[in-house]
Amino acid sequence: MHLSEVTHPNQLHGLSIHQLQNIARQIREKHLQTVAASGGHLGPGLGVVELTLALYQTLDLDHDKVVWDVGHQAYPHKLITGRYDNFHTLRQKDGVAGYLKRCESQFDHFGAGHASTSISAALGMALARDAQGKNYKVAAVIGDGALTGGMALEAINHAGHLPNTKLLVVLNDNEMSISPNVGAIPRYLNKMRLSPPMQFLTDRLEEDFKHLPFVGSSLTPELARVKEGMKRLAVPKVGAVFEELGFTYMGPVDGHNLEELISTFNHAHQLPGPVLVHVATTKGKGYAIAEKDQVGYHAQSPFDLASGKAKPSSKPKPPSYSKVFGETLSTLAENDSRIVGITAAMATGTGLDIFQKRVPNQYIDVGIAEQHAVTLAAGMACEGMRPIAAIYSTFLQRAFDQIVHDVGIQKLPVFFCLDRAGIVGADGPTHQGLYDIAYLRCIPNMVLMAPKDEAEFQRMIVTGVNHTDGPIALRYPRGSGIGAPLMEEGWEPLPIGKGEILRQGDHLLMVAYGTMVHTAMQTAEILSEHGVEATVVNARFAKPLDTELIVPLAKQIGRVVTLEEGCLPGGFGSAVAEALLDAEVAVPVTRIGVPDVLVDHATPEQSMVELGLTSSQIAERLLKQLGVSAETVSLVAD
Repeated sequence: MHLSEVTHPNQLHGLSIHQLQNIARQIREKHLQTVAASGGHLGPGLGVVELTLALYQTLDLDHDKVVWDVGHQAYPHKLITGRYDNFHTLRQKDGVAGYLKRCESQFDHFGAGHASTSISAALGMALARDAQGKNYKVAAVIGDGALTGGMALEAINHAGHLPNTKLLVVLNDNEMSISPNVGAIPRYLNKMRLSPPMQFLTDRLEEDFKHLPFVGSSLTPELARVKEGMKRLAVPKVGAVFEELGFTYMGPVDGHNLEELISTFNHAHQLPGPVLVHVATTKGKGYAIAEKDQVGYHAQSPFDLASGKAKPSSKPKPPSYSKVFGETLSTLAENDSRIVGITAAMATGTGLDIFQKRVPNQYIDVGIAEQHAVTLAAGMACEGMRPIAAIYSTFLQRAFDQIVHDVGIQKLPVFFCLDRAGIVGADGPTHQGLYDIAYLRCIPNMVLMAPKDEAEFQRMIVTGVNHTDGPIALRYPRGSGIGAPLMEEGWEPLPIGKGEILRQGDHLLMVAYGTMVHTAMQTAEILSEHGVEATVVNARFAKPLDTELIVPLAKQIGRVVTLEEGCLPGGFGSAVAEALLDAEVAVPVTRIGVPDVLVDHATPEQSMVELGLTSSQIAERLLKQLGVSAETVSLVAD
């Protein structure tokens, strides 16, 4: 059977091991070819090919449910659920999504993008099944990394107290921490413990003792302890933990042995209550380069399959904001031992890998645990340290309560550095950093800032490190800046809450924040060609807002436009409009940003066009408002 013929996972039923291995080979080939051409998550999916095929051969996907944690590893799932023909459109506009989406396929039972959610969702489905008197299987597939998230542990704790609720949790362990010699013994002991003869022996043992003269049921507690003692001898240490939490533990199983996987899953489906199957896999399996560099090949931009090297860019780019952040913060930390960089399993993505190499004793990785990261930073701030919590905008959402209660209310000087703020592109709605302005602006004692370019970014890093009067947050985009000259040292902090005038004009006041400052300047140039002169203000701070600068200019000019790369509800434009309302300055205000919609996967450039956020589109909109002919605007390049 060719992979292209598999449009429903139930077609795997009845296939031989040899046929499944052939499908596995084809999945890896298609996976590699697609990611090499267009980019995407590479290593995770390659590691779970056999796991996916084995699990799906033991399930009826017309009825049973599978919840994949995060979705990094779900490309094989997509390839056998009717998306083979369109898989070349992966992560492209209007193409196959990089994560699971309920609206994309009936087999995407739960959408994802952030880690540690699968067990909670699957348990919810299992409880709903039981409440409705239905009979289908529910499985959650979660990685060992995602298992570090508190939410996953909360779900395990809950499920373990529901002995009558059937739930299968598949732990995809790709850390390679179990060597073959050590792993063989636990697998053998586990097969002994869970085999029907062993189950029969322990059950019969109890029944036989109950019928002994003068004994009856009086030894039942003692027998229970004997049985538990036998289990402790048979179960590996990691398994004993799950057993204590109420799960039946099976494993570790070779994640690339189809026969063993199928046998184990079939057995797991027959057991009552919650079951955890521990599967040992190799991240990047089948592509030697990815197997050797499991961090670097977790995700890749387009690359050459033969060499594994990224395809060179057509033109050189300025350094990324993440790199500028890592280098600048490292330089500051080398001269200040109070500075501590904190990441939630995203060292490379945030640029803290640079920090780790240069000042390793001042670096902390808490795992996928943003809530813990924020309160940990709060505790360190209490004792005079300068904690920098470097977390993607979209992931900091997970720690909102901690930002409010543990940092904001106590007015602790934690410095939040929000990478990937704004539109991020191919990862889609779960990763767009569009809400941080709105969800942080409402918190008392919080300072919010965003740079217009890389040079100002360096000054804002210094500003954040030096700010001791409560929490402060700095948002910055993914990728490279505009190429502003950088300084190696000698950065000066900015005065809190002060903006700057970049351009002056009498017809329009444009107040821009962060990445949209550059767009505002381009827009102003286009407007000038049509006889409209605009004053452009780089706000720098969304909170506190520079009302001393903005309010008089708004009153003088009489028309205001705000620009931001974030959601309009509750965002930067709302802050400006509120300030003018409070100052009783009644002038027209046009807010330009991301409307109340989800931004789907596409390139950032495509999303900006679709949202009407390019300089030519903004200029055309403003000229139309002003009643000025805008026929030539579309010819102006952004």
